Amino acid sequence: MRESRLTGALEELNRSSADIQASAVISKDGLIMASRLPQGLDEDRVGAMSAAMLSLGERTSAELRRGDLDQVLIKGADGYVLLASAGDEAVVSVMASPQAKLGLLFLDVNRAAAAVASVL
Repeated sequence: MRESRLTGALEELNRSSADIQASAVISKDGLIMASRLPQGLDEDRVGAMSAAMLSLGERTSAELRRGDLDQVLIKGADGYVLLASAGDEAVVSVMASPQAKLGLLFLDVNRAAAAVASVL
């Protein structure tokens, strides 16, 4: 039941923009709770990398007195990775194309993160 609601939130997120290539709900310790990842992308690796980015982001935000972490954004030559906090238990991780409009991406991911937080 819970997994299907999380998967539904990800499917809605992926439908919201053609620029979203993959998404996942990941526990704070790096376990995949639900995902919509393309074939060939290792779920365990996505979970581990997301947990590492989240941990570093939280520490950076705290050490530099920026308050509670809300999002982590990484931009590479081939696109973006965006992590958004989804309550105290999880994070929504999204991979998007380099053409993605960041304002719309933030809006869609924050909406999905709120939906995930309400499920958890």
